[in-house]
Amino acid sequence: MSDHGCIHLNNFKAAKGIQPYKVIHAYFVTSTSTEARIRKAVSCLCHTCNTYKDRLHSCLHCIFFGCHVKGHIQEHARTKKHFLAVDLCYGNILCFQCGDYVYDRELLAVAKAQWSASAKSLSFGEFYRAWEPTQIETELLRKHPRRRRVAENSTIGLRGLINLGSTCFMNCIVQALIHTPLLRDYFLADRHHCPQPTRCLVCEVSHLFQEFYSGSKAPLTLHKLLHLIWTHARHLAGYEQQDAHEFFIATLDVLHRHCEAAPILVKDNPHHCNCIIDQIFTGGLQSDVVCQACNGVSTTIDPFWDISLDLGPAAGASGSDTSGPPTSLLDCLERFTRAEHLGSTAKIKCSNCQTYQESTKQLTMKQLPIVASFHLKRFEHSSIQDKKISTFISFPEQLDMTPFMSHKRNGNNNSATMDGLSKNGEDMTFSDNRYLLFYHKQILEYGRNSKA
Repeated sequence: MSDHGCIHLNNFKAAKGIQPYKVIHAYFVTSTSTEARIRKAVSCLCHTCNTYKDRLHSCLHCIFFGCHVKGHIQEHARTKKHFLAVDLCYGNILCFQCGDYVYDRELLAVAKAQWSASAKSLSFGEFYRAWEPTQIETELLRKHPRRRRVAENSTIGLRGLINLGSTCFMNCIVQALIHTPLLRDYFLADRHHCPQPTRCLVCEVSHLFQEFYSGSKAPLTLHKLLHLIWTHARHLAGYEQQDAHEFFIATLDVLHRHCEAAPILVKDNPHHCNCIIDQIFTGGLQSDVVCQACNGVSTTIDPFWDISLDLGPAAGASGSDTSGPPTSLLDCLERFTRAEHLGSTAKIKCSNCQTYQESTKQLTMKQLPIVASFHLKRFEHSSIQDKKISTFISFPEQLDMTPFMSHKRNGNNNSATMDGLSKNGEDMTFSDNRYLLFYHKQILEYGRNSKA
């Protein structure tokens, strides 16, 4: 079939143009405006059986909606001799004379524009578009017909990094970022375009992704990336050993500032934009402060890229130890989300009773990021000396964060257990709150970092 549909669709376009398709697509397929969404909700019903299910189609010749499964759109085509219809789910053209859906490049361009307009009207990011080669890329593909296939035992994407002195902290973070699937898909799709590529960290990271997945096995040297990090995060400049966690946060910050994204903000979090970094790494941390006098609750939600977890003994309001140090990641998260009494020396003014009262504060996860980073605070600072906490912290292969979510923690603090079961044995786990874990280990005495 050609790029311009079938002869029946071409005859229709010659007589009536593409405006009927544009109107149907804008109102009843993509719903590009509030008015269109209201009209679709009210009017998008089969004119025969009055249902909105069973693959609704709209007649392209007249105003008629009919379901395909029950044959009402087919019956309309036979009786009215209207042989073209639009699938209201995907916007495809069905030709009853050809007995199949037909492809038309001109109408496809209209559909793409409508999908983008719909996403914009709903404050979503750009609607996903499959990659289509340009004319130049098509010529290159014809000249180089070989294709690179990625098998199960393929080493594509696996490349070593040369240590530039004491840059193993950087190498670990780069390896983790390079093998983050969503970041990989974003950069390999060539989504970033920059007028100053020589000073842009995102451009350099995009180049690194191309190098990693080029199929070459030679190790890479990250001298340009290191220079750009020094330029944009001057506190990391120099050849000394740096903290991998600090490098990770600084890298996310620079990438976030350099990523081009429309200024679309999340409703519950005005500091959260829709750039690729925030989409993957940003979560929402909810802080609830409860007044002990009137039980009034003050809630704030702040964005986070990582969760810093204390490893030392827990301290009460007076500073005395109330429990021993944690021994697992679950213990750390349990302590992190535990309600804390702020004490009489930290009274706050309650917005409800308008007086200074003692209060309790509790942190919970309002929204989880796609990729979460847990930072174990292994250094204890005091006026006498700084020391490293070498406590062994165990963690599960799969971590369920459901017990630490705001809707669970605040609703029933004691009902959730660490294995995801309530006290009565009811399963409380949700697959979208689970993480598979790997860890980064920094061995300072040897100046070496590793990731597992």
